Amino acid sequence: MSSITWEDFQRVELRVGTLLSARLNEKANKPAYVLEVDLGELGVKTSSAQLTAHYGADELIGRQVLCVCNFEPKRIAGVRSEVLVTGVYDADDKVVLAGFDKPLPNGARLA
Repeated sequence: MSSITWEDFQRVELRVGTLLSARLNEKANKPAYVLEVDLGELGVKTSSAQLTAHYGADELIGRQVLCVCNFEPKRIAGVRSEVLVTGVYDADDKVVLAGFDKPLPNGARLA
């Protein structure tokens, strides 16, 4: 693993968002949801995420997640993905969402 500087880390906009909606992305090669994420002052952004193995669409609504907000938007299976919702792969290569144990304001930046 290579080291980065504090300035490198500060360039990454990691912010809290609340999931407003989740629906299956019918065009995705691998099962994925199209998510709408409320990021407070940054507005509502769209993301495509492969979360179907551990999460039903309904149980995602209202969940707070950690998002990378300063990637260039990317088209994924017909969806303009504006933020990356973060998670970690489990032992079965399925994504487990990064999250928080207390409510936070939408748009709060990771410190």
